[in-house]
Amino acid sequence: MTSIELLADALAAYRSGDRDQAAELAAHAGLAGSTLADELRTYLTGDGSAPVYDQPSAFTAFIRGGGNVELYRALSAELAARYDAGKPESLLDLGCGDGLAVVPALEQASHLPPRIDLVEPSAALLEGVHERVPSAQCWQSTAQDFLARDDLGWDFVQSTFALQSIEPEQRAEVLRALQPRTATLVLAEFDVPEFEEGSPEHLRSLVERYERGVAEYGEDATLVAQGFLLPVLLGIVSGQQRTNWEHPAPVWAEQLKTAGFTEVDVTPLADYWWSPAVLITAC
Repeated sequence: MTSIELLADALAAYRSGDRDQAAELAAHAGLAGSTLADELRTYLTGDGSAPVYDQPSAFTAFIRGGGNVELYRALSAELAARYDAGKPESLLDLGCGDGLAVVPALEQASHLPPRIDLVEPSAALLEGVHERVPSAQCWQSTAQDFLARDDLGWDFVQSTFALQSIEPEQRAEVLRALQPRTATLVLAEFDVPEFEEGSPEHLRSLVERYERGVAEYGEDATLVAQGFLLPVLLGIVSGQQRTNWEHPAPVWAEQLKTAGFTEVDVTPLADYWWSPAVLITAC
């Protein structure tokens, strides 16, 4: 069997609850030279229980390395162009992280919105953003809690690879809350392929894509894999302790229309190891 087949079987074993069998299959795949297999075996034979965003150093290494460098360069440039074109008086970023997208966008734009609200649930990631955007109001909060606080509105709302981290039913509530309170909503998300979850085709696709992703990080591969990529992967595989709920672009568009947005447009943003990144604009 190839390393891809062995790793797909390892994920199937993990999905069925057999962690030991998954680790054994990953060890066999590692003999074929798979970096992902070595990292998976290490993760499964260790504690492997820390919540994914509890290791900010791993997330920071992930988001600031590999294919994310070009991805975020393209994203910030596109956001800056939209600020300049629409000249919003108010801007909200839901799930801004450490500012990797919004800060360069504001630095590149000629137009700086007079009111900027930055929302991020992780204190570790939010720390330092205010220093780089002193005019912004920073809120340590989930999107759900923030939107429940008051009835503020915004000319421009953005969320970059963040709403995928909200369970779909709660996300629907977020989108419904945003619809009457924003003139323009822009989401950066991944147009993931559509598979039946847990099917052999799905698991092989995950293995192939994650093998490419881990390989992009060189000497940081172990930090990124153990502290971020593998917890996300195994959450997707098992459906337990899940941190991401992604969809093909048409499904995102349908969710926005269901929330009350009448005009939805999807445009390509960048190629990426996981899936093509797109911008989804809703009005």
